[in-house]
Amino acid sequence: MEFWPEFMASSWGREFVAGGIGGMAGVVSGHPLDTLRISLQQPPAPSPAAAARRPVSAVGLLRSILATEGPVALYRGMGAPLASVAFQNAMVFQVYAIFSRAFDSKSMNEPPSYRSVALSGVGTGALQSLILSPVELVKIKLQLQMTGDKGYKIGGIGPISVAKEIVNKEGMKGVYRGLWITVLRDAPSHGVYFWTYEYAREQLHPGCRKTCQESLGTMLVAGGLAGVASWICCYPLDVVKSRLQAQSKPQAGQPPPKYLGIVDCIRKSVREEGVAVLFRGMGTAVARAFVVNGAIFSAYELALRSLASNRRGLSMEET
Repeated sequence: MEFWPEFMASSWGREFVAGGIGGMAGVVSGHPLDTLRISLQQPPAPSPAAAARRPVSAVGLLRSILATEGPVALYRGMGAPLASVAFQNAMVFQVYAIFSRAFDSKSMNEPPSYRSVALSGVGTGALQSLILSPVELVKIKLQLQMTGDKGYKIGGIGPISVAKEIVNKEGMKGVYRGLWITVLRDAPSHGVYFWTYEYAREQLHPGCRKTCQESLGTMLVAGGLAGVASWICCYPLDVVKSRLQAQSKPQAGQPPPKYLGIVDCIRKSVREEGVAVLFRGMGTAVARAFVVNGAIFSAYELALRSLASNRRGLSMEET
């Protein structure tokens, strides 16, 4: 038997492929709002004149980008996540499925308990940080070209060029700058993420966790609520992560970076800009989370069912 049909015959194959499709749907639908979020999270420019010109709201920033660079700028940096998020999301849903089955191994014919859903999400979030951290580092560098990140060249470069630049300046260690803060952000948030989705879909369509008969509207709303809940619980850590990853390693003779670590970043950010800085851009992130995760879960569920249906049809033909 050829590898692909055999691979697709297993639940592993179907969940992996469906997760990848969901990931691509999420990136395409939410990248413009993600670009606004990253820009809003950055500290003000050192020049008073530049700081005064910086838009303070998502709407103002959107208008400024559209007026100066056009709508294409909102998709800057999408190549890195689009090329990798399909694989990352495929791994997330596959690992989550494995964990949830392992925690509920005695009840394979029943949907996993909410406890095992949350624990599986925490484990999944911690593992996927190994893939996500380098991708987000490159994405943030590309997205901040418009704000004049001085550590890297500006204009017309792509994710591969940025990754090479980081490796040349900082080595492989630089590629994983921000890994620990990514783990701290993603482990608990993924527990909240999967728990909220399973709970919300069951409340919106009772019994659907077992029958899988919910409507597209239920998938969209439950996925959107899951994304919103996960971002609300981890947003301050995301601000810190963005600031740490936006920094560049200083060259010889240059001053050290502004933030020396997670605690130092929190302390300096709050001292200089107030506690509200840890929630700057959260409105944009929440709006994006609802759109993106509604798309992710809907695409995942529909693809999973389509693949399962195709497999059943193939089995019937073979018999």
